[in-house]
Amino acid sequence: MADFVYPPVVVVIKSFWKYLDLRFSFSGEGNIPQEGGAILAINHIGYLDFALVGTAVLPKKRYVRFMAKKEIFNNKLAGPLMRGMHHISVDRGNGSASFVAALRALRKGEIVGIFPEGTISTSFEIKQLKSGAVRLAMSAGVPVIPTIVWGSQRVWTKGVKKNLLRKSVPITVAFNPPLHFAKDSDVELGEAKLREVLLASLNKVQEEYPDSHQGQRWAPVRLGGSAPAPLNL
Repeated sequence: MADFVYPPVVVVIKSFWKYLDLRFSFSGEGNIPQEGGAILAINHIGYLDFALVGTAVLPKKRYVRFMAKKEIFNNKLAGPLMRGMHHISVDRGNGSASFVAALRALRKGEIVGIFPEGTISTSFEIKQLKSGAVRLAMSAGVPVIPTIVWGSQRVWTKGVKKNLLRKSVPITVAFNPPLHFAKDSDVELGEAKLREVLLASLNKVQEEYPDSHQGQRWAPVRLGGSAPAPLNL
């Protein structure tokens, strides 16, 4: 599909990252296919997750089509940009249309980004997953790439006043080896496997993160932080 909006938006986003002086650490880019459809199943800890993951994919010369709630598409400023970048609107009251739109994109060879937790985790732990990513992979016959982002919650997250003056925050994005699900796979088992991989990857990323989590509002209780306790694990 033609991309006239995505390239200039990427320029603006890269300038924003430069202003924030974010310290990026990307790994596992080799797990992203050079061509063909794929699903990025991403943990969700902040409002900038989609842009950060999209940035990490750019060296592969590919764009990610993110599934995002329809309210963003209804915004007078963000809506035209979201549609111009061919992202996918999700109506939480009626998800069938967005499922079909994502399926079409995957069959056309696009990379689709999904946040299987459905919303930002304010505890910064991985919540129970919804089954959409696995069901899409089964229907489209494409791999799911478990993806972890960490550090974005320090810049802008739910329930905390954003601070775009933060500088030099380390940001990690890790792409894990792809998971494959046959059309007759058990959806619940597939969902459990996906969450297992995401949890293991998150723990590894946190262990290797350069800044201490101890006593930090942006860190989970499990690591000695003061984020809200998890309610849905």
